[in-house]
Amino acid sequence: MPKGIPRNQSIQQKLLHRMKIARGHLNRVIRMMEQGDYCVDVIHQSLAVQAALRSADQEILRNHLSTCVADAIAKGNKDEVIEEIMKVMEKQ
Repeated sequence: MPKGIPRNQSIQQKLLHRMKIARGHLNRVIRMMEQGDYCVDVIHQSLAVQAALRSADQEILRNHLSTCVADAIAKGNKDEVIEEIMKVMEKQ
């Protein structure tokens, strides 16, 4: 099964952009904590980090299913890829 994030360059750039947005939110959370900002404001920013990461994860999974998983199933490796996806889903 091919490994790597993702093969399509436009999708890769889109995902990198989303990860950089999440990093920006996280940097803001760290600054807020260092500055002693109001707890609820820190939580709101932390939730933005989590939402950005969830969104990126969903896109990575969508791409993986439509490329790597589809290829593996076509090659007869259905059980392997199902197990791999189940392990990911168990971590949620």
